[in-house]
Amino acid sequence: MYALGGELVARTLAAQGVSTIYTLCGGHVMGIYDGCLNNNIAVIDFRHEQAAAHAADAHARLTRNIGVAVVTAGPGVTDAVTGVANAYEARSPLVLIGGAAPLKTKGMGALQEMPQLNMFKDITKAAFTITETEKIPQQLHEAFQIALSGRPGPVFIEIPFDVLFNAVEPPEIPSRVIIEPTAPELTAVAQMFEILRAATKPIIIAGTQVYWDSAHT
Repeated sequence: MYALGGELVARTLAAQGVSTIYTLCGGHVMGIYDGCLNNNIAVIDFRHEQAAAHAADAHARLTRNIGVAVVTAGPGVTDAVTGVANAYEARSPLVLIGGAAPLKTKGMGALQEMPQLNMFKDITKAAFTITETEKIPQQLHEAFQIALSGRPGPVFIEIPFDVLFNAVEPPEIPSRVIIEPTAPELTAVAQMFEILRAATKPIIIAGTQVYWDSAHT
């Protein structure tokens, strides 16, 4: 049985443990909403895309799982920029999925067409376009890997209208991304303990990675 691109997006999100997406409903990404309904993913609709991006950021911080925002092409994407920039500076794992003009009309001034990737070059860990419907699951999986690995942060993916609404034989959906915390160098840990033990008024300044790795508990 064939599946539309939007259905493949939702199946992949579900496989990654995503239970909620944050959005402002837009025509370029309607297929994703249909897929979410089929895969028991809640769709939380905001009145502004910036709020949706901030909500996805907050979701990530509160749950230690990736927050996902979905916005329509053009003004929907531009409105989400501030929320993505905030997530980047906060090292918050977020995936922003943006609609885009159809590939077949690229460069012809299609509805809400603009150079979206350029806007995110300096405020994401990666920004790319999915150009083939069959590759949606694998490339979304890669986006989750990038967002969670090393220093966490946001990833922007744009999916053109014709790619999202194309019907294909559904490919295999990749399993959930699991990033194991990196083990510390034992000699360095021993040195740290010696310094703390010798200190009379020790102070520890810990970054947010302590929280993301659950090392504070």
